[in-house]
Amino acid sequence: MSLSSNTSSTSPESWNTVPANQVKVGSVVRTSTGDVVTVSRIETSFLGRPNMLAFIEDTPERWYKRPVPADAEVEVRSSATS
Repeated sequence: MSLSSNTSSTSPESWNTVPANQVKVGSVVRTSTGDVVTVSRIETSFLGRPNMLAFIEDTPERWYKRPVPADAEVEVRSSATS
């Protein structure tokens, strides 16, 4: 199963699994459902639930909000730079 959708052949990339509550603004995240989000903001206590958060992508191309459990495992993209 291929999860790459819009990748450049000149920039190898890999994905590291981390808990959602360790994601930082600016990260590119892939959730367990395959959603890929460039994180512009992180909303904590999503809908008043302290165990939930939401990754928000706010770019000229799209606005997207993806709620996830704070302890869920997500993948963070890291491009090799050598």
